[in-house]
Amino acid sequence: MITERHLQIFIALAEEQHFGDAARAVGITQPPLSQGLRRLEALVGSKLFERGAGRVELTPAGVALLPYARRALTSIEELHQAAIARDPEGPEIRLGLAPEVPPSAGAAVAAACGSVIPGSRVTVVTAPTSSLVNQVGTGRLTLAAVLHPAVLGGLEAGPVSLLPTWALVPAATVDTEVVALRQLKGLPIAVRPRAEAPAARDLFLDTLALHRPDGGTVVVTDERAGLAMAAAGQAIVVTADPALIAPGVGRHRLADDPLPLRLRLVWSRTRTPFLRPNDVMAQLTEALAS
Repeated sequence: MITERHLQIFIALAEEQHFGDAARAVGITQPPLSQGLRRLEALVGSKLFERGAGRVELTPAGVALLPYARRALTSIEELHQAAIARDPEGPEIRLGLAPEVPPSAGAAVAAACGSVIPGSRVTVVTAPTSSLVNQVGTGRLTLAAVLHPAVLGGLEAGPVSLLPTWALVPAATVDTEVVALRQLKGLPIAVRPRAEAPAARDLFLDTLALHRPDGGTVVVTDERAGLAMAAAGQAIVVTADPALIAPGVGRHRLADDPLPLRLRLVWSRTRTPFLRPNDVMAQLTEALAS
């Protein structure tokens, strides 16, 4: 059966004429895009693209099918919008939150969704930024608060919100309320796996290396694991969560705030007509930054 994703892949490849660019436009990586194309060609029984030196071009069969694919995808998008408009229970807002979003900020965005979009029903999931971007792109989520920067694959995005961060260090390591990164010597900084948000992680690590060339990092599964390591005297945690604390761990503001948590809201331009008014996204962004 030809799916909406098959149509998105076909149209993106026809427009971008490049596998990598088409994958970014659809919000997936290149291997699943190639697999989707092979499946679509098997379903229609025709080769749709000629592969060249880094580029692709439509075959005669692809040229013939393209306008039908565009009309079919437009019809599916109109179906989504009609279903939302006629839902007697109001639109369902499926909100995704990156794990780094402080609980208070995530709760504020969820509450704002319920207040600025009349009759909406809000459900919330937590997942890494790379997964959230893909889920918004495929329609499994309505919008998400993700780390910045990130490859958004054609999604709409609100302004970047900068949340201040603190350093959580083993007690008695530092005796001042405000500390510079260069002062934090001898222990690694706890970081989450790069694959969860490659661009944001690279920016964090580059900034960290600039301000703290020595000390290194240690990979942890989440901030709770990092906090446990800090309590054990084995790591330092940089967090935007004002409530993350434990006995034996000191909380210190970072001088000049070199490692703010960069967040932004992302959503699909075609699947969420009720999010389009500028004042709606402005209110949701304000809630995220609060």
